[in-house]
Amino acid sequence: MKKIVLIIAVFTLILSCKNEPLDPDRFKTGTFEIPGGKGYEKTVIIRQDSIQIEKYEDRIDTLLITWKNNFNYTLKMINPETAIDEDPIHIKITNIEKNSYEFEAVIGHSNFIQKGEIIKILD
Repeated sequence: MKKIVLIIAVFTLILSCKNEPLDPDRFKTGTFEIPGGKGYEKTVIIRQDSIQIEKYEDRIDTLLITWKNNFNYTLKMINPETAIDEDPIHIKITNIEKNSYEFEAVIGHSNFIQKGEIIKILD
């Protein structure tokens, strides 16, 4: 009987030490980075309200960001320079870590899915 009580006490202790769930809302504003590689140049992203500014290579792009829910958002170029820049980019967050998330991106209605990771570097 003592063993059962001890097992229950240990199990309760383990459950009470469980980490808080990760809040995806923390990725809606701040400064982020997409590391170079895997089809991406190193990109710095600044998000404020409904605007996302991306800095990569020698370019700076400004996009409108529309959050559908905590795990899906759409990006649309404010001043598109090419026909492909006119298509919205649909982003799906697929995995969340403490300061980063993995995503899948689809441009327009294509079937091509680009995967990557975004790391939050400043609030």
